[in-house]
Amino acid sequence: MKFSIKKEILLENLNNVIKAVSTKNVIPILGGIKFNLTEEGLFLTSTNNEIDIESFIDKKYIDNLEKTGTIVIPGKFLIEIIRKLRDGIINIEVVDGLKLLIFNDNSNFSLNGIDSSEFPNINLDISTNPIILSKKVIKNIFNQTLFATSTQESRPILTGINFKIENNNMECIATDSYRLAKKYIELDQTVDNLINIVIPGKNIGELIKILNDEDENVEVHIFSNKILFKFDNILFQSRLLNGSFPDTSRLIPNDFLYEIEVNLNEFYEVIDRAALLTNEREKNVIKFETKGNEAIVSSNIPEIGKVEEKLNINKNNDSDIKISFSSKYMMEALRTINSQNIRIYLNSDVKPIILKNDEDENLLQLILPIKTY
Repeated sequence: MKFSIKKEILLENLNNVIKAVSTKNVIPILGGIKFNLTEEGLFLTSTNNEIDIESFIDKKYIDNLEKTGTIVIPGKFLIEIIRKLRDGIINIEVVDGLKLLIFNDNSNFSLNGIDSSEFPNINLDISTNPIILSKKVIKNIFNQTLFATSTQESRPILTGINFKIENNNMECIATDSYRLAKKYIELDQTVDNLINIVIPGKNIGELIKILNDEDENVEVHIFSNKILFKFDNILFQSRLLNGSFPDTSRLIPNDFLYEIEVNLNEFYEVIDRAALLTNEREKNVIKFETKGNEAIVSSNIPEIGKVEEKLNINKNNDSDIKISFSSKYMMEALRTINSQNIRIYLNSDVKPIILKNDEDENLLQLILPIKTY
């Protein structure tokens, strides 16, 4: 293998595939990036057995393609070398079978490679009828739900996002059993078979890092045990979680006693200040109490002090409510909402808190209250 390429082109593609390079190094080959140079161009592939990523560089972006070939190179060292080389043309050549030379006019590196036959056999399958979504839409959907996934491996199914499509209705739901995020959209196409899968949240997190906010399309190819996202020159494949996602529809009330409208930025700032006197050990609890068209938000740490904030609100009735919740969960939910005002729906101090907004009626955030007595 022997070729030359501009640093920025190679680095951009390496930054994509490095997301699937294993950092645990239990199996050395999973810490590597496979280079496969063909007459069509350069295929860069990585896998950690959870996600597989392939990034293709067309031959028109390769300055000098002298000799094809394949080799696996340790990803951590490779990307650091490329990052720190001067801008311009980089020359890459395999010598003595498994030694990779990386050089330009000023620098010369040699890395020991691994035989590509040891690299896992990855099937990046393409279906005949993919779901088509724009990058902007799919990134937005995942950003509005991913934060609510669980980090506890005791219930693995809750560490993922439930991705459901029926006819032309698509729904993404995440919950850690203390809060829930749900986003619904209508597709431009109709799907024949019901799709109900769970994608690991950490894998979605890596996908979000690669996606930009453009309106170009992403092809979503769904299989029984995996999902593949195809966009630009990239194939991103994730395994799916086994098991059934819990039915969360029963958690969301249909009727509410209280509907409170409040300015989102003001509400967020009040919560943020009140959170200064909370702690993780006590679940970051703050209290929210209405008094007419005013809300009082308070928190305290007995050994340190107390904070009390007042906020103007619009309420649908004259009765008042007092409720406590996690400031951390509330702020994370509020950050997913892009609107001037939000509506808070309540029934009692022990029933779920629902957040909605007029700008995006298809987004719902749910937070369970915390008993403080």
